[in-house]
Amino acid sequence: MQQRQLGPFQVSAVGLGCMNICHAYGTPVSEQQAERVLLAALDAGVTHFDTAALYGFGSSETLVGKYLTKHRAKFTLASKCGMQGVPNADGVKVRVIDGRPATIKATCEDALRRLQTDVIDLYYLHRWDKQVPIEESVGALGDLVRAGKIRSVGLSEVSATTLRKAHAEHPIAALQTEYSLWTRNPEIAVLQACRELGVSFVAFSPLARGFLCGPMDVNAFDAKDIRRSMPRFSPENHAKNQVLLQAYSAIAAEVGCTLSQLAIAWLLHQGDDILPIPGTTSMDHLMDDLGAVNVALSDDVLARLDALINQHTVHGNRYNAQANSEVDTEVF
Repeated sequence: MQQRQLGPFQVSAVGLGCMNICHAYGTPVSEQQAERVLLAALDAGVTHFDTAALYGFGSSETLVGKYLTKHRAKFTLASKCGMQGVPNADGVKVRVIDGRPATIKATCEDALRRLQTDVIDLYYLHRWDKQVPIEESVGALGDLVRAGKIRSVGLSEVSATTLRKAHAEHPIAALQTEYSLWTRNPEIAVLQACRELGVSFVAFSPLARGFLCGPMDVNAFDAKDIRRSMPRFSPENHAKNQVLLQAYSAIAAEVGCTLSQLAIAWLLHQGDDILPIPGTTSMDHLMDDLGAVNVALSDDVLARLDALINQHTVHGNRYNAQANSEVDTEVF
C-alpha cells in the first residue's frame, strides 16, 4: 500500500471510514461482518481508521476498539468529538452539536474507553458549534494534547477562515470534508488554505455516497438512509445525475478500472496531501476501493473527468437546508 502524510503520521494512501459499519445507510451490518471488514482492511495494509462519537452513537468506536485494540500499534486512529448522541426527554438519543470545552473533554474520555486505548492519534472537531468561538473548542483540544489524551488536532467541515483562526490557537494536523468529483467545494478556498498551512486534507465520501459506484435505485433506500434527505438523491435530481454515469463508465472502461477505483484515483491525483477514506460494509467493495492506488490517470483523462462531473453538471445541493446550516464550508 502506498503511503501518505497525515499530520505527523505516515499512513496508507487510502484509509477506511468507519461510519458505514453501524450508521447512516440503513440497517447496520452484523457485528461479525463489521469485524471482518475492519480486520480485512488492516490485513490489506490500511493504517488509517477514521471513526467518531456520532457514528451509531458510540457503536463505531466500540467496534473499532473491540476488534482493533490488540493491533493498536499497527495503525493511526482518528476519531471525532463535538457532535454526538444525547438522550432527549423521552430517553431517546438525538444528534447534538456541542463544542463547549467541558463537553469535548468528556466526549474524549468516553471515546478512549470505547476505543480501548490510552491515546487517540488524531481527534477532530466533527462540527464547529457556532455558539462557541472556534478558539475555545480548539483550545480544549489543545489541552487534550498537553494531557496526553490525543496526539494531534483536526477539524471537519470548516471554511478557510475558520481553519486559519483555529490554527492560530493550536496547530491543526488535518482537515476533513467531503470531496469527490461531484462535490468540489474544497476547491473554492479551504484546500489551498490547507496547503499554505501544511494541513493534511482528508476526503470523506470520495465515492459520492455510492453514486460513483454505479446505478442505484433511490426509491429502494432504507427509511433511515440519510441520503433520503439529500437533494441530489431526490428522484428528480437523481434521474438527471444518472445521465452522467454513461460517459463516466466509458472512461472507467477505457482506463481499465472499476467505477469506484476511478473516483478514488481521481482524488489521489489531486495532490499527495489528499487522503480519501471510503467506507464500506462489503469485503469485495473494500478490496475494490483499495485497488485505486494502482490506477494511473493521464492528464487527458483527468481533464475529461473534470469536465464531465463538477459543480455545474451535478443537480441538487449536497445537503438539505438544515444540514447546510450546521456546516461552515464554502459553497459555490
